[in-house]
Amino acid sequence: MSAREKAIVLVSGGLDSAVCLGEAALGYDLALLHLNYGQRTEARELRAFDDLAAHYGVGQKLVVDITHLKRIGGSSLLDPDLEVESGLPAPGGAIPSTYVPFRNAHILAIAVSWAEVIEADKIFIGAVEEDGSGYPDCREEFYARFNEAVQAGTRLGRRLSIATPLIHLDKAAIVRRGLELEVPLHLTWSCYTEEDEACGRCESCRLRLRGFAAAGCKDPIPYRDEG
Repeated sequence: MSAREKAIVLVSGGLDSAVCLGEAALGYDLALLHLNYGQRTEARELRAFDDLAAHYGVGQKLVVDITHLKRIGGSSLLDPDLEVESGLPAPGGAIPSTYVPFRNAHILAIAVSWAEVIEADKIFIGAVEEDGSGYPDCREEFYARFNEAVQAGTRLGRRLSIATPLIHLDKAAIVRRGLELEVPLHLTWSCYTEEDEACGRCESCRLRLRGFAAAGCKDPIPYRDEG
């Protein structure tokens, strides 16, 4: 029997979650969680999740459909009538339309329930506050408060905690860490709108491209527009 603790890693299939997975793989037995919630690139993100799970040899996987988020709406990732912003988000500016209201709370709650069943010790999420889009559920304060709720409201108590190893990194540092950990970045997908070639225009593509450029290397996924 393994002497290592068990961790659930929330894997969207994007750059940040993949590097977070690489961090967790250093010291834990892994279980991977993915969320389908009606996002525009749902099929492509699920493929990236499966590819990453196969790369790391993780058989314990849970894919959850919570399409009620799409019915609730309020995000351009879910509503085709809303436009996804292009370009980089302005520091301290308005929260982009791509914010899915309280999404990370939904996925964390599912992860905590699963952690109770499989007796996991840690939940890893690749949230980024330092160089992200300004989503309120990506702030360090949010995870500190959620940790308190987990410890107060589960039978695992203080044994279970949420880890956010990327929270203060910028995208260049995340890319460099991914390369150090030999994370298969070519298997990841970050585009908000396209599933064959990344658009290169949405805020997620722009943040990712800026990160690779600042890290001094080329992004291995295909782009329709890198201008």
